[in-house]
Amino acid sequence: MVAAIELYLDVDASRRVRKLWQALEEEGVQTLASLLDERHRPHVSLAAARRLEPKAVTAALAGHAVGRGLTVELDFVGQFIGRVLWLGVTPTLELLELHRAVHDRLAGHGIEVWEHYRPGRWVPHCTISMRVPNPLMGAAVRRCLEFLPIRATVTGAAVTDHANDVAQTLTP
Repeated sequence: MVAAIELYLDVDASRRVRKLWQALEEEGVQTLASLLDERHRPHVSLAAARRLEPKAVTAALAGHAVGRGLTVELDFVGQFIGRVLWLGVTPTLELLELHRAVHDRLAGHGIEVWEHYRPGRWVPHCTISMRVPNPLMGAAVRRCLEFLPIRATVTGAAVTDHANDVAQTLTP
């Protein structure tokens, strides 16, 4: 199981990511579009853990706009071990400050997250596929590059656990 705090992208940016998902699905690469009964939407995760209690996260982030109105730029492609393919988000000062503020609030409420999502280790990204077949990785990267750059505005955030059908909107 994976729980996360997700930042959601504006309609135009989300549409472009969904078109990329569709193009890759047509080429035999499973994307977040078809994972877990299409529960995913294009997003950037600020934090992740095996479990995040929505009420505790909501309390920790109460009164904080969690990125609403922030502009992000997706302008490169990357992959993590395990054949995870993603679009990279340029780490601006505003994004990094938001990330640190969220983590400071979570830590202040005793909420633990995975080490690789903590400030100083986090790689801002928008996941495209969780497991690209090795023979298709080169073509998948090239397809991603055809959709870049994508400039987006953060329109909202939620604490999610898609495997357990949890999507709690975070409001200021």
